Amino acid sequence: MARAGLDTHTLVLAAAELADEYGVEEVTLAALAAKLGVRSPSLYNHINGLAGLRTLMAVYGLEQLYEVMSAAMEGVSGEVAVHAMSQAYIEFTRQHPGLYQTTLKAPEQGDTALEAAGGKILSLILQVLSGFGLDEEGRLHAVRGLRSILHGFSTLEHQGGFAMPLDLNVTLTRLINTYIAGIGCMGSDAASLK
Repeated sequence: MARAGLDTHTLVLAAAELADEYGVEEVTLAALAAKLGVRSPSLYNHINGLAGLRTLMAVYGLEQLYEVMSAAMEGVSGEVAVHAMSQAYIEFTRQHPGLYQTTLKAPEQGDTALEAAGGKILSLILQVLSGFGLDEEGRLHAVRGLRSILHGFSTLEHQGGFAMPLDLNVTLTRLINTYIAGIGCMGSDAASLK
């Protein structure tokens, strides 16, 4: 019988807290059970082992990332929306470094919840990029490019790779300005480098 008040959502929230505080690799069933004051076997009433927990965390993380990105873009479009979305993404990674790590998991075939959560973010970014005159393939390349910039920036920041005494938000703004200035190169009609 499951402990009263213990449910899947509670487990995911507690696991997310552990991930943010100690790192995602430190999220074990034993650590989660200790945090919740239960025995490890009782967790199986709500989750399908550690792999199942990590998938639930990834879905939750993507849903939270979508919410902050969507809220940041409310009422803005074009370049302003790209900046707002990018800043929201980086702020999310700053506040939830462990949970963010779980969002990088590629969905396994048939994992509809993870696919749907990732798909919402993809659709949101594609919507923002639709105003830049790119064809469908170009927008997808642009999404990959923006994701690479934001993930690289957040990873370097989190691992202490930006030691110079410069404002990181200024760096991010300039980086996104550069991305926007070159976004036309993502289109299929752009000249290929040879």
